[in-house]
Amino acid sequence: MISDNKSPSINQLKYFVAVAKQLSFRRAAQSLGVSQPTLTIQVQSLEKNLKLSLFERNRSGTLLTPQGHALLVHAEAILRATQRFNDSARELIDGTTTTYRLGIPPTLGPYLLPFVLPELHRRFSQLKFYVREGSTQQLEEGLLSGDYDLIISPSTRESSQLIVSELFTEPLKLVMPSDHALAGQEFVNPSDIQGEKVLTLEDSHHFHHQVQTICAQIGAHLHRDYEGTSLDTLRQMVVMGVGVSFLPGLYIHSELHRPDELHVCELLDTPITRLHHLIWRNTAPGRVFFRELGQLFRDIIEEKLANAVTVSKESIR
Repeated sequence: MISDNKSPSINQLKYFVAVAKQLSFRRAAQSLGVSQPTLTIQVQSLEKNLKLSLFERNRSGTLLTPQGHALLVHAEAILRATQRFNDSARELIDGTTTTYRLGIPPTLGPYLLPFVLPELHRRFSQLKFYVREGSTQQLEEGLLSGDYDLIISPSTRESSQLIVSELFTEPLKLVMPSDHALAGQEFVNPSDIQGEKVLTLEDSHHFHHQVQTICAQIGAHLHRDYEGTSLDTLRQMVVMGVGVSFLPGLYIHSELHRPDELHVCELLDTPITRLHHLIWRNTAPGRVFFRELGQLFRDIIEEKLANAVTVSKESIR
């Protein structure tokens, strides 16, 4: 029997879960922001107190033992309960003095947050965000599991557990090399794009599937031989003449400092947009403040980026 004074600490459980997810002490230590020796000592102490081996260590890597598999689900449940306890405690203080975990896609975060977060900090000096990027699926799953307090996402799946607040609509612009035969036109007929090679990001991005749908509608060819890992690499491939592409309006607004390299235009009578939402759990302790925060986002975006996007009126579902 394990004595009470040797019960696992929350940190030990957190370290155990991190190693179980990463199957690497080094990567787990990096993800937690601790030294590898500290992580190793704590896991070894946990194993000693439990009188169990949680991991099998060999030259090829780290594996969970059957005992580790059996205890992992319980450790995760304890950590989720601890997080709910901390969330409830945070509700007792002013929401504007809290650090919130914000998730956002990599195709949006770098081109939106530099305009929004400094203004929020100016208005509420104690309000802070711990920002992490991820795919749309990762963000929504992370929100439901408690990894995020709120997320900004261009897509939402129906869930009674989530509150969705529309923020703004962002156009997707057609871009091509400056020496392309269609360059110079402000609006391009969709029929002129038929047969064109269209570049996009990897299919882990929601952006990929939206461009795929556009190509199917207008008869263009999605170039599957090359799929970019970032909007910057996508732009470079277009500049090099590999194909044409669609880029988000905020990226173009923030990053196209040399417009002579690319021609930016739109499809005639075919507006292409993506709608971004601020999303949180309907049980979140900060849910009242999050609704106010959504309006603050809209106000700041209207002030700073009205020439690049269209801000939504408040719409909660």
